[in-house]
Amino acid sequence: MRGMTAARRILTDAYGHFDTDDGWSMASHLALSALLAVFPFLIFATTLASFLGANAFADTAVHLVFDTWPQEIAEPIAREVTNVLTVQRTDVLTFGIVAAGIFASNGIEALRVSLNRAYRVTEHRSFIFRRLQSLAFVLIATLGFLAISVLLVLAPLVGRIAEQHFDWIAPYMGTITIWRYSIASAVIVIGLVCVHFWLPAGRRSLLDILPGITLTVVGWIAGSALFAAYLTQFSTYVTTYAGLASIMIAVVFLYIVSVIFILGGEFNAAIRRYREARALIGR
Repeated sequence: MRGMTAARRILTDAYGHFDTDDGWSMASHLALSALLAVFPFLIFATTLASFLGANAFADTAVHLVFDTWPQEIAEPIAREVTNVLTVQRTDVLTFGIVAAGIFASNGIEALRVSLNRAYRVTEHRSFIFRRLQSLAFVLIATLGFLAISVLLVLAPLVGRIAEQHFDWIAPYMGTITIWRYSIASAVIVIGLVCVHFWLPAGRRSLLDILPGITLTVVGWIAGSALFAAYLTQFSTYVTTYAGLASIMIAVVFLYIVSVIFILGGEFNAAIRRYREARALIGR
């Protein structure tokens, strides 16, 4: 009974602070920033990968970004993104690619602002430090995607070699699609841990951020499934927005994801406040 009461208080506190912190408006800002950041990030990452010799990176990057989106949302956007990314570029050090990296880092800054509000902390770090940190996130994500793309190319080769030498392993060999989904999911979880741990001001332990990350992942799965079902059964986006339907669907989806992400931060903060209140009562 006490556990149910505590859960109700924490959830009520989290939603109350979400509303007080202008969570709905911040979710709009975060969704738009994400939409404006994802394409420059993919262009920057693909160009850098091509410069390093990983010419097959574009397809892998698109899969890693969009495989966790509902198919109804991801398919038309991923197709257009692939068309853009497969254009040959050799200007990795030009102003355009540098600008793409900066635009991509703006999405990281939107995450920082959202989490600072959720955790109710004041940012004291310098603008230069924050911008460099955001650019470092973009670069690390790019190198991570590059490493994963290499692994995804090597995985089938290793699997075929294993099947030749070990007959018993054949029934257990999955397809590359399973690898893509598993790795994409792992990337999301690791990304959430890094974002909650390092982006906002102040310090938090891993135990402090795990509840909100769990809530975010579960919420994203449920929200994605419900939105996909809505699109399949009831949506009128295509008739309403015609050629802009794909973008409008992506914006709404990212808005839902952003609301859940901010609620995850608010949930962590609410748990911390509840624990502090319990500690004061126990004194």
